[in-house]
Amino acid sequence: MLEEKITFHSRDLEKQRLTEAELDGLIGQRDHKEFLNTRNELYRKRNMKEHPPSRVEAIKLMAREPNLIRRPLLIRGSQIIFGFDETAYRKLSK
Repeated sequence: MLEEKITFHSRDLEKQRLTEAELDGLIGQRDHKEFLNTRNELYRKRNMKEHPPSRVEAIKLMAREPNLIRRPLLIRGSQIIFGFDETAYRKLSK
């Protein structure tokens, strides 16, 4: 169990969606497919595993459908952690 305390600001992506510009900045030089939630219905319906969207298309889709973004998404500086990665959270708290 992670017991370290990390100060953070949260954002409800349903109420304050990320814009295409914000998503583009977050993704930066990373693979945009890492940001896609593979458990999302749209991801499965469009068979994105076999036919991944282009970066531009993925950004547009994630801006419209925030549940398509893999979460939780923890950002600290240039570091991004997807999901509940306890080991990565521990490294951030040091």
